[in-house]
Amino acid sequence: MRTLAEWLTLQESVHPKTIDMGLARVTSVARTLGVSRPAYRVITVGGTNGKGSTVVHLDKLLRVAGVTTGMFTSPHFIRYNERIQVGGVEVSDEELVAAFEQIERARGTTTLTFFEYNLLAALLVFAERAVDVAVLEVGLGGRLDAVNLVDADVAVMCSIGLDHRDYLGDTLDLIGAEKAGIFRAGRPAVLGTDEMPESVYSAIAGLHARPVIAGKDFTWRVEEKAAAGATVAGGEASGAAGGVRWSYNGLRLSLRDLPPSALAGSIQYRNAATALAALEALEMPLPIALSERTVGEALRDVRLPGRFESVQVDSVEWILDIAHNEPAAAIFAGHVRERPAKGRTFAVVGILGDKDAGAIARLVGPVVDHWILCALPGPRGTSAAELARRMSLPQSGVTLAESVEEGCAVARTTAKPGDRVLVFGSFHTVGPAMQWLGIY
Repeated sequence: MRTLAEWLTLQESVHPKTIDMGLARVTSVARTLGVSRPAYRVITVGGTNGKGSTVVHLDKLLRVAGVTTGMFTSPHFIRYNERIQVGGVEVSDEELVAAFEQIERARGTTTLTFFEYNLLAALLVFAERAVDVAVLEVGLGGRLDAVNLVDADVAVMCSIGLDHRDYLGDTLDLIGAEKAGIFRAGRPAVLGTDEMPESVYSAIAGLHARPVIAGKDFTWRVEEKAAAGATVAGGEASGAAGGVRWSYNGLRLSLRDLPPSALAGSIQYRNAATALAALEALEMPLPIALSERTVGEALRDVRLPGRFESVQVDSVEWILDIAHNEPAAAIFAGHVRERPAKGRTFAVVGILGDKDAGAIARLVGPVVDHWILCALPGPRGTSAAELARRMSLPQSGVTLAESVEEGCAVARTTAKPGDRVLVFGSFHTVGPAMQWLGIY
């Protein structure tokens, strides 16, 4: 019997391509396994940025309402098991191995990608555990992503931005059309922002889906009581400091005096409100009603590593965020400005070769005093010197590191109390940094 590590090694070589957009192969195997039409309800979450935060808010809200949840996310930071959770707990190696054995028997001569194995294992585990609702995060795109083999009861589109252009197209309209492939006829399509390309609205209209749009069908209002009563309505606030409360008005639900999400950054008001709207759109009887108390409990307890995550190390604040594309970098830079440092700001950065490193540097550069550029391994990784060239950075104020771990060591020995260290650019940057810091 193979171990989990042996299964994962095997899955990297079964199919000739790491990414192979299309549903025919994975759907065929899913039908053989009997998981293509789940008995449980499904919420599919897509978009360019905000997916992970919206997924964990949804999962936590459902669990405080007494619902048994399955949660599927990708990629993982440290352990593969992070990708599949039931009731907020990672599944065991034994469950994963049992699922892979079933998939191997069912696939015959059909080859599967690493991600397709992952999705099928999640569907098998969720069926075996008899979850009530599965929250599925789209991997890449939407229309041809393996997650889309399942018909979503509710589909959520968090945002549309420029990313994965080689696969999805080089305009927002083309990318939006691909991502809108998760919508289903007559079913709710929840939009986390009304600033969507026309292709998204056209897809909803063409399917006669039921649009649920931020700022129109659901709104939120943030009151910064600790800051002289400053208020922001239907949008972002400048922070989540003590005394800040917010309210939500949705399809039927009206909630007041809510605490900020435990996830840092003003964007989380939007993500939490979008999750609440999706849960309303599901129209599912809940064992425990959503109220200020239950929603507040969920908001205080929600967790998601590597999303503007702050830790103190030797009186130096380290902020870790995957911020791997241009839209995410813009949000990240804004959140950094919301909490100015007393001293200097160091940036430990690793960015994959197929990302727009120059755009990320332009957006985050104004808040960085010294760059520590890290080489990333693998076929999509690059050397630190190549990253410096792609970011168009001057030689002064830049340190090159052969690995993320080396970059973190440089930052830790250089930064003084009152300084801060930003770690961002990729899951492949933040994950090793978490391990090096011993926080995950």
